Amino acid sequence: MEISEIIKAIRNELKMTQTEFADAVHVSFSTVNRWENNKVVPNRMARALIIDFCEKNAVNELLIKALKDY
Repeated sequence: MEISEIIKAIRNELKMTQTEFADAVHVSFSTVNRWENNKVVPNRMARALIIDFCEKNAVNELLIKALKDY
């Protein structure tokens, strides 16, 4: 699974828009859009923020593991 698919799956599981997800992980809407469209990948700090957010919001463990393993 590509990181773009993982991020989109996480966002969809939480029923969030790209803007809502961006606000939650402290990045811009355009950053989330570029991640999901496979234009860029999140750096280590962004991945850590996403993982922390996912763990606090009870996201599917398989998605969290996939993000950690990326």
